[in-house]
Amino acid sequence: MAETVKINDSTWRFEDGGVRFFLLCGKKKAALIDTGMNAPDARKTAEGLTDLPLILINTHADRDHISGNGAFKEFYMSPEEEGNYRHNNGQGTILPVKEGDVIDLGDRALRIIDIPGHTPGSIAILDEKYRVLIAGDSVQDGNIFMFGEYRNIDLYIESMKHLADYDGKYDEVYAMHGSIPVKPDLVGKLIEGAEKIRNKEATGTAVDMFGNEVLLYKFPYAGFLCE
Repeated sequence: MAETVKINDSTWRFEDGGVRFFLLCGKKKAALIDTGMNAPDARKTAEGLTDLPLILINTHADRDHISGNGAFKEFYMSPEEEGNYRHNNGQGTILPVKEGDVIDLGDRALRIIDIPGHTPGSIAILDEKYRVLIAGDSVQDGNIFMFGEYRNIDLYIESMKHLADYDGKYDEVYAMHGSIPVKPDLVGKLIEGAEKIRNKEATGTAVDMFGNEVLLYKFPYAGFLCE
């Protein structure tokens, strides 16, 4: 069972063995953001914290973010993520969301931002009231997976540059891995690191990840795992 940590009176995070997910409550409904790696009971856990109607929004569909999705008949996700979701045996109906969509929880608007690259349909969620960005795995100070099917470092760089359109609209990033919170200036550093990798200006170290030999490019602020 994931550890529950209260952030404020209407926000919780769930620590689930190296990954985390979130519960955000408005005045009319609540949103679970992802469902973790080992948390098939994520919905039950969230409903133990609020009586509000509960929806689910997935930042992306890697296995460590969808373990509790089976408890939902439908959920919000980018349609560009469906291939990844079904590849990981995801069930249920995808309610498509895209750049500019706003999901209002009741005096708590969540704005969708498309940030493909880590996966084809990765999204960020801007919690406008609390000035927080939840960007899945794309913005973190841990090691960002950029190897294997569905990853695209060129799209990732463009997506991080796109987040510059939202500079000044959030004060913290709630990352799914690594430290929490991290500061918005991490985005610029991630762009710099990813561009160095793309331009072959960085040196990686061979490491084993799930039986695959990949290169870890480690910077002072984060790492990238690439082929």
